[in-house]
Amino acid sequence: MVHILLIDDDRDLGSMLTDVFLREGIKVTHVEDGKAGLARASSESFALILLDIMLPEIDGLQVLKQLRQSGVETPVLMLTARGDDVDRVVGLELGADDYLPKPFYPRELIARVKALLRRSKSQDSKPVVEKLRFAGFELDVTNATATCDDAELTLTPTEFEVLRQLVMHHGQLVTKEMLSAQVLGRQLGPFDRSLDVHISNIRKKLPTHPDRIQTVRGRGYRVMEPELLES
Repeated sequence: MVHILLIDDDRDLGSMLTDVFLREGIKVTHVEDGKAGLARASSESFALILLDIMLPEIDGLQVLKQLRQSGVETPVLMLTARGDDVDRVVGLELGADDYLPKPFYPRELIARVKALLRRSKSQDSKPVVEKLRFAGFELDVTNATATCDDAELTLTPTEFEVLRQLVMHHGQLVTKEMLSAQVLGRQLGPFDRSLDVHISNIRKKLPTHPDRIQTVRGRGYRVMEPELLES
């Protein structure tokens, strides 16, 4: 059975989600403060982490930051109660894979979780294409690992999937609408900056030529060969 970790100080919500996910064949471990959640997430293996921002002891953003700094790449879906988009953007910049504002419908949360699980390293299905090479990138799709100019990239599952889609299309424009559907599993919202932040995170991890991932303003992104950028 798939096992996920919920870090949220709302006991009633935790009880409700535990029952809802169990009906979907997903086991939930519920922890009610950031310090305990960080300890569980660091010491145990989970398929996914649901992480609230407003937590006692340590807030969710600090939990996420410490997890990523320690090398834990478990997919993280942030639960945000605040109306300010800043929290969501900061969460994505720190390495969250997706976010969902509170209050939410349980069915939407389940859909987001299942979309994340499908693209995470824990998926059992083996892709037809095992390796992709373009513009200095080499992606091992089977093992979800990536290098750029022979330097290993430490990517979250979502970042890897974004890069896979770009490299797979060999320098062609990949629209934001397509990426949102293929990677995030949802229709692109008018003010959704998730993809922009994921792209920015990937660029920061490249050893050279971060501009090899180009933004086509208002449309999408494409990967270009570094030597073409200099011509």
